[in-house]
Amino acid sequence: MRTLAVYSIKGGVGKTTTAVNLAYLAAAGGERTLIWDLDPQGAASFFFRVKAKVKGGGRSLLRDRRTLDDAIKGTDFEGLDLLPADFSYRHLDLHLGQGSKARRQFRRLLKPLQRDYDWILLDCPPSISMVSENVFEAAEALLVPLIPTTLSARTLEQLDSFLRSKYAGNAPRLLPFFSMVDARKKLHRTIMQTAPEQELEILKTAVPEVAEIERMGLHRMPIAAYSGKATVAAAYRALWNEVKASLSAD
Repeated sequence: MRTLAVYSIKGGVGKTTTAVNLAYLAAAGGERTLIWDLDPQGAASFFFRVKAKVKGGGRSLLRDRRTLDDAIKGTDFEGLDLLPADFSYRHLDLHLGQGSKARRQFRRLLKPLQRDYDWILLDCPPSISMVSENVFEAAEALLVPLIPTTLSARTLEQLDSFLRSKYAGNAPRLLPFFSMVDARKKLHRTIMQTAPEQELEILKTAVPEVAEIERMGLHRMPIAAYSGKATVAAAYRALWNEVKASLSAD
């Protein structure tokens, strides 16, 4: 089982759409896949037509009143399951508590699922918090959507600095990629051209900002499931292949 988190300190960068589309592609490729919607807003759950509700909320999972397996729901797609969001997840930081064990609760909860899934994708809320630190402990890599703007690039530097200082050699690998790219904007083109000069390596695949992504909310399913020939669907396929190749090379 491999665990990949789609994460960014910054909101509105395309985390959920990335997680939903990559989870679908993993399952379509024959991999047993689970996506955990950790965002209280429940956007990933909405896209998969699953009610954003966990009986007993996040507290019941953390206190072992329910197992993750009990809360998992099937989706309309073979091989793809969903652990829905719950509005109570907004209190997860409080329920996780403090101390080193508090940072390892997600890893503990996911461990029993390692025989059931090939991939677990975590759709994460934007923050640096105890929830985030649980994600950093549980995930093999962080796939970081990066809008080609100065402020977005700055959040990537902040994340890298935090991981280096907090986790030393045990930090999850960072896999940043450009998201919501508008090639008509000079700033986007300039930042993407200068990115190779930065210390952090950015994946080659860029996901464009197109109306098809917004239409996901109307179809309530991954793009490749209803518009497989769309340019952005091809971009997500290329991104997923690049992520797999990058992790396999480790």
